[in-house]
Amino acid sequence: MPRPSFTRSLLSPLHWPAWLGAGVIWLIARLPRPLLMGLGRLLGALIQRVPSPRRHIAEVNIALCFPSLGKAQQAALVDAHLRDIGLMLVEFALGWMGSERAIARVPVTVEGLEHLEAARAQGKGVLLVGGHFSHLELCARLVSQRIRISGMYRRMDSAVFEWTVLRARLDYADAMFEKDDIRGTVKYLRNGGTLWYAPDQDMRSKDSVFVPFFGIPAATITATHHLARLSGALVIPFYHRRLPGNAGYALRLGAALEHFPGADPLDDTARVNASIEDMARAAPEQYLWVHKRFKTRPEGSPPVY
Repeated sequence: MPRPSFTRSLLSPLHWPAWLGAGVIWLIARLPRPLLMGLGRLLGALIQRVPSPRRHIAEVNIALCFPSLGKAQQAALVDAHLRDIGLMLVEFALGWMGSERAIARVPVTVEGLEHLEAARAQGKGVLLVGGHFSHLELCARLVSQRIRISGMYRRMDSAVFEWTVLRARLDYADAMFEKDDIRGTVKYLRNGGTLWYAPDQDMRSKDSVFVPFFGIPAATITATHHLARLSGALVIPFYHRRLPGNAGYALRLGAALEHFPGADPLDDTARVNASIEDMARAAPEQYLWVHKRFKTRPEGSPPVY
């Protein structure tokens, strides 16, 4: 896939603040990993202490999804998640702009590659279905050291960051498909490609259905069902979590979902949500609870935020 071209319009003074931000991210990505993670923990401590509407969103989500926890336990999980946001910021920097040498030094274990090989032996493409965790960008790059992948993304509002980040992603990915490029995505999967995909955000799409997520009806796009149906690709859950301290990351590819796609997109979408819920339960503080996952409600249901 060709890299985006640089245009003179990107040099406009209107874009200078964005270029400054991109430069700061590049510098952060050049820090030795212990310093980088230390910076992330410092940022996380500040984020935890500064009042923010995002804290309220996380509190609501965690109260809804973990009703069995006491108030003190829920509050502790909210604090742990907000601290995790600091690590997310530096991990995005490393995932986007870290050198190949820096990425190669990140401790990582990868399990389940045999499931991918089994799919390839059948001549099948693969949808690697994951969730929005704080380290998703870095773990996508880490797994790309073992397998060739592509991804789906939503175009950034900033022209500078769109150009910068897309070029960075294409340094390790086969291709990056915009979220509405169904034709290109299906063609890639039919040709045996492996696509990393996270369908767990409330997109307010006409193709969404309400299926359970932690027992709460959550508006979820049915794209996983349709992409698998149109391309014949297998759906493989992609688990990733950050290990304690500086121990690195554990990545795991699960077995392909059996009899997927089925006849009913509702059932298939519920199965995908169940897989992502399993991932979130394994590392709850690392899931993106500051996203308004339940902003779209079933008809007649009151808003939760």
